[in-house]
Amino acid sequence: MIENIIQEMVGLETSGWDTKNPDLFLSMIHDDMVWPWPPTADSHDPIDWVFGMGRFDRDRWRKIWQELFDTHDLIHNRRNTVKIKVSREQDGALAVVDIDTLWRHKTTHETSHWKGRVCKIYTKLSTGEWKFYFQTGALNFP
Repeated sequence: MIENIIQEMVGLETSGWDTKNPDLFLSMIHDDMVWPWPPTADSHDPIDWVFGMGRFDRDRWRKIWQELFDTHDLIHNRRNTVKIKVSREQDGALAVVDIDTLWRHKTTHETSHWKGRVCKIYTKLSTGEWKFYFQTGALNFP
């Protein structure tokens, strides 16, 4: 069932954050992925969104995430899949996930809190393999 595949991919990403192993989730990212973020969880208007990493580049993204892992402690990483929806053609899917991930810098003790609802988009390749294609940043919803 496609919903199970998508949930496994959400779980793989979660495990990557929990174990500070970027290779777990880098393997499932589509080569054409770009990942804009809202500057705050209340920035629903994409006119304000920013790019932190540009188009997917496995080595560059691994380096950026490894730097986060090396300099921060993961305080908690709570994720709850609210909904998975598969396209009628069964070649695209989305997962709505509520996240609450808290990082603390090892020396400055400043925190970075990723909290809100995200929408993860997945695409089925011609080979039958599923890839993570896009995600909104964490947003608050009433």
